[in-house]
Amino acid sequence: METRIILVGGFLGAGQTTLLFEAAKKLTAEGKRVGLITNDQAPELVDTTFLEYSGGAVREVSGSCFCCNYKGFTDAILYLADNKQADVIIAEPVGSCTDLSATLMQPLKEHYGKDFVISPLTVLADPKRISDVLDGKDSGLHPSAVYIIRKQFEEADIIAISKTDLLGREEVEELKMRIGSEWPNATVLAMSSKTGEGMEDWLNEVTNRSDAGKNLAQVDYDIYAEGEAVLGWLNATLELKGNPADWDGFARNLLNALDSKFDELNSTVGHVKLIVESGDNFVVGNLTGKRDTLGLRGSAGVSGEATMTINARVQLEPEKLEKTVLEEIAKACGKDIDSKILALKCLSPGRPNPTHRYDHIVSTDKS
Repeated sequence: METRIILVGGFLGAGQTTLLFEAAKKLTAEGKRVGLITNDQAPELVDTTFLEYSGGAVREVSGSCFCCNYKGFTDAILYLADNKQADVIIAEPVGSCTDLSATLMQPLKEHYGKDFVISPLTVLADPKRISDVLDGKDSGLHPSAVYIIRKQFEEADIIAISKTDLLGREEVEELKMRIGSEWPNATVLAMSSKTGEGMEDWLNEVTNRSDAGKNLAQVDYDIYAEGEAVLGWLNATLELKGNPADWDGFARNLLNALDSKFDELNSTVGHVKLIVESGDNFVVGNLTGKRDTLGLRGSAGVSGEATMTINARVQLEPEKLEKTVLEEIAKACGKDIDSKILALKCLSPGRPNPTHRYDHIVSTDKS
């Protein structure tokens, strides 16, 4: 049986990692061997740590996006296929990346189309953000970041509305209709990783179809580079020790405090993610906009020692972002918890420089 490669893109906070987690669990329960590939501009990634609990084998490509480190990406695919004998490999590109059809889908088809089955490119759509884009609003994002979002949908084979548990049935159907009208070349689906509704339909599409990379977007790299550069990008891992603490409450309080601070600074949140691990227990927290987007899953329990990894993508200068996050962590720790930074990197993404960029659609025997 040939290994299948599934790419799931989408802007920051659309729900890609949660989808990968739930899809990996479901496919593993069906007896399939699953490989997962995460991607980021820097190491210390919450997604990698979280997905290791899914039952799938996980590889991380950090320091650059897949398209700019194509060899790193394909090395990860080959490792999972050869060493882990993965039947299905699901990869999550950096959330601020676009032009994936030209820089990943086409070269994958040309170089590996005879060895692997390449699935259609899925782009997840946060319902609030895509509604704003359709209405001509910016969700508080820089216009160049909105440009990236539109280009992601333009090149998608499948546009999947996420978080449908936040919408009524009529709202979902209306949004599907509007998306289909705006981007008619894509299959439009809707699902909730939280409730599982619609996931079976999506899995059926991506595990049976092989008409991958059918659309190329016309991307202005000056605008694209600006859209990424407006974001501060922080990854950090800290050791937390002290009096026994309720780590779930700690995570919630820290995310609430960061939300308030970013709101005060008028800085739009792409996403803030954290995972607190204590022994075999963990809690994952997400903030993908205002406070009403805050969510927690799992539980790290109560103990005197934990490790926290935090990732923040915020429309803020890196120096200010680092200072803000570290100050709020210190406040959350107070006098009862000592924190020690094990790793920290804060940056603004550089200009995308893809290894490959095709100007035509590559056809394969499987298409």
